[in-house]
Amino acid sequence: MPLSTNRIDVERNIMDTHKNRRQRKPIVTWDMKDEGSYSMDLESEEEALMQASDKEDGRPKVRHGIRTELSNVSLLLFLYVLQGIPLGLAGSIPLIMQSKSVSYKDQAYFSFVFWPFSLKLLWAPLVDSLYLQQFGRRKSWLVPTQYLLGLFMLYLSTTVDSLLEGDSHRGPNILTITAFFFMLEFLAATQDIAVDGWALTMLSRENVGYASTCNSVGQTAGYFLGNVLFLALESADFCNKYLRFEPKATGVVTLSDFLFFWGIVFLVSTTLVAILKKENCTQSKKKSGEETQGVMETYRLLFSIIKMPSVFTFCGLLLTAKVGFSAADAVTGLKLVEAGVPKEQLALLAVPMVPLQIVLPLIISKYTAGPRPLNIFYKAFPFRLLIGVGYAVLVWWTPSVRQDGGFPVYYYAVVLLSYAVHQVALYSMFVAIMAFNAKVSDPVIGGTYMTLLNTVSNLGGNWPSTVALWLVDPLTSKECQGAVGQSCGSPEEAGLCSREGGVCVTLLDGYFVESVIQALTVEPLQRSLHRRKG
Repeated sequence: MPLSTNRIDVERNIMDTHKNRRQRKPIVTWDMKDEGSYSMDLESEEEALMQASDKEDGRPKVRHGIRTELSNVSLLLFLYVLQGIPLGLAGSIPLIMQSKSVSYKDQAYFSFVFWPFSLKLLWAPLVDSLYLQQFGRRKSWLVPTQYLLGLFMLYLSTTVDSLLEGDSHRGPNILTITAFFFMLEFLAATQDIAVDGWALTMLSRENVGYASTCNSVGQTAGYFLGNVLFLALESADFCNKYLRFEPKATGVVTLSDFLFFWGIVFLVSTTLVAILKKENCTQSKKKSGEETQGVMETYRLLFSIIKMPSVFTFCGLLLTAKVGFSAADAVTGLKLVEAGVPKEQLALLAVPMVPLQIVLPLIISKYTAGPRPLNIFYKAFPFRLLIGVGYAVLVWWTPSVRQDGGFPVYYYAVVLLSYAVHQVALYSMFVAIMAFNAKVSDPVIGGTYMTLLNTVSNLGGNWPSTVALWLVDPLTSKECQGAVGQSCGSPEEAGLCSREGGVCVTLLDGYFVESVIQALTVEPLQRSLHRRKG
């Protein structure tokens, strides 16, 4: 398991690297073969760093309380909310497609939509290095990117409904939908690079840890608006039951309506940011000259970071740590919809979780603000694996409690409790990683440094999810009962079985196969963590 790596050494080495960069040591010293040659121990270096950070150009540095930066925190929070809207919309599409009985292979295709957040490292150095100095280093990318997001949403609003409906023979146009939403997420990922980098200079150094809180809270709120709120308002059943006196065949809004509304919001809010918000200019001309690095220099700097043994090991941990619960995260919700749980009801279960999702980062950030934020990550890891096993039990139990009128209240209470426990483990890991990445990121190459660590973390979650979705169908065994000579190995064969009067019966569900493999990793992991603790 990747967590058997000596996490203390990894974390210490990365923190040491960051401190050396903060003290403006030459880049060539980053690639020293013997990283253990530092003369001071960790506590001595932290003390020296704090003393150095209290001075700027030989003068005492003014400390800023969080109250003096509430406007900057509010702006960051709003920008991350906007970032969460496309993510939430993209997250709602698989549930819509699942209600149209698409295959898990098609779901795997669509999961590539989320990969731009894992690949943005490829163009992050461009965002860090190319900009208009008069307009602002981060605004040079933030403003045009958000304008493009708004315009693209307006265009997508004219075509997306017809793409999802498809025709009577093929169903939804999966490839075209995937291409459109991939472009939407690509723009959102570029906006994320600019906002992550801007957060490191918009906030003072002692308050930069709040950037991770803005990220987690803002993205959660945006995701809620683009996912839960949209699915509720799009559902005819929900609107007829709770919002209307006379039932209608459609919801209050369609996906086209929702995209059009947020396209306008993006255009208006971006114009206000472009006009009213100025970037901080607190650095001297000498330091500004140091910031302005060329594209090739930034890429070389990026490669020098990646080649460091401690960073390379940490990236390896992030790339493999989420394999154990990929099936639980990527497939469980789709399996519940397949078992008959209404997608809007499933989405609405997230509503009671909103206060928890907002409060959790605030609570967890108190424990990640110290010198060892990754401790929370390692402690939450085995619990999240066990929660995945519980999800598999929940999916297995769901068909047996289904009634003619739907599902009983106690079933939704169990789902809600399971989701709440999952959120505690998920946010513990997420906030810990974000806090650690913010601590080791240097404002000089802030967008690139943070993007390296954050995108590796995202990639470590996305590639296992895509693989998990892709393997569900191949690992599933079905037979056609009631029609001689027919099989159910593909959607076409299943359709033929149905037309011949047969029924496809699942003998072995690939989701449970994946969950069993996941469960087998829990016990070795606990032994490994116990040895490290000892």
